[in-house]
Amino acid sequence: MNPPMHRLIETRAEFRAAVQQAFADIAAAGSRAVWMCDADFSDWPLDEPSVIGHLSQWAVAHRTCTVLALHYDDISRRHPRWAQWRRQRAHVVQCRSPDEADRHHLPCVLVAPGTLTLRLVDRVQCRGSVSTDMADALREREQLDALLQRSIDAFPASTLGL
Repeated sequence: MNPPMHRLIETRAEFRAAVQQAFADIAAAGSRAVWMCDADFSDWPLDEPSVIGHLSQWAVAHRTCTVLALHYDDISRRHPRWAQWRRQRAHVVQCRSPDEADRHHLPCVLVAPGTLTLRLVDRVQCRGSVSTDMADALREREQLDALLQRSIDAFPASTLGL
């Protein structure tokens, strides 16, 4: 077994590259569950064809992706490929919004236990880390669980109208 890896992220470009690599690693590892959390995902490269390709490779029936964001309007505009992918994979992806009390406490994190944890701790300077340490994944999952317990469903895969 390899020792846990920790790598620092120090620029916006490094963050975007780390997110792209994270989705490649998640697809290759076949991670069972993925959690994504950010206020608006504006800095994430979710519309990149490589990210959509890796997500498509990863998304099979027994896997889950939980997304937590303040709102999803900007995500649809900034990341139309991801929004379309999400509509096609509604059986795998669950989108949620935080409770009013938690709106100012959303971390910027991507967690795939057993594969990696990517966390941005300073959004302005784009500082963060990527880790394969299971303790990091557990810590982030516990924080996300608390937020998700108080969250509501959001961003339906389809809208029904009369």
